[in-house]
Amino acid sequence: MSSTLRLAIGSVLIGLIVLGIKGLAWWITGSVALYSDALESTVNVATAIAALIAIQVASRPADASHPYGHHKAEFFSAVLEGVMIIIAALLILREAFDGFLNPVALDLPIEGLLINGAATVINAVWAWLLVTRGRSSKSPALVADGRHLFTDVITSAGVALGVLLAVVTGWWVLDPVMAALVAVNILWSGAKVVRESLSGLMDEAVPQDVLDRVRSIISTEAGGAVEAHDLRTRHAGKATFIEFHLVVPGEMSVFDAHEICDQVEEALKTAVPGARITIHVEPEHKQKHAGIVVLS
Repeated sequence: MSSTLRLAIGSVLIGLIVLGIKGLAWWITGSVALYSDALESTVNVATAIAALIAIQVASRPADASHPYGHHKAEFFSAVLEGVMIIIAALLILREAFDGFLNPVALDLPIEGLLINGAATVINAVWAWLLVTRGRSSKSPALVADGRHLFTDVITSAGVALGVLLAVVTGWWVLDPVMAALVAVNILWSGAKVVRESLSGLMDEAVPQDVLDRVRSIISTEAGGAVEAHDLRTRHAGKATFIEFHLVVPGEMSVFDAHEICDQVEEALKTAVPGARITIHVEPEHKQKHAGIVVLS
């Protein structure tokens, strides 16, 4: 079992534990804000399950129906998570509105805050782990899941502040007001997750720093070639697709041209883990004088 899959399974288990703890905090206090916080955690569980399924699908090898692999399955999961974050925020806004119209005093607020605080610490640690490991393993689903949990941490902090202020001042309306403010922040986070995930589905190019690295490697490692042009890149989960045309002298043998391609591919795979490289070799008269200059 891969480390990515283990983390995805762990997210489901952590989500269930945190949901139980937050549900207890709401049950003993009757707080609208704590109820909203627990409601948002139900989405954590659902999105963790979605991420688990997506990672399992994305790990499948390429087949006749999917010759480029199943890497984009993780982007679909990330989009789903972003949508569910937005739905959770809207549900919280609805509860906050009801609470604003009918504010009530809370039962055992300090005890509820302490219980909810324990769940927040668990979420914060796990969110950091998911984002860190997700980035290192190039897993959009894990990164999206981690960012989602970070929004839950922010939610919990805002909720705790609202409940504490309500207890200190006796203004119980602060409980739903704070829940509404945090819901707005969650809406922004959900929209960001959706936007970034859609960029992957739309075959967005690799970041500029990676593109510069690719161009530099082609320039320095393709000794014997004339130039490279029509460089195109895209990323899909753990895979990074790199395609370009390599112009070689017309008299060069197929064997020598293939040796140059092998050298460039090896260097690119070392610098860009998960790289899938396609090189189209062309004779010298195809030179465009506008591509990557090869340093002999």
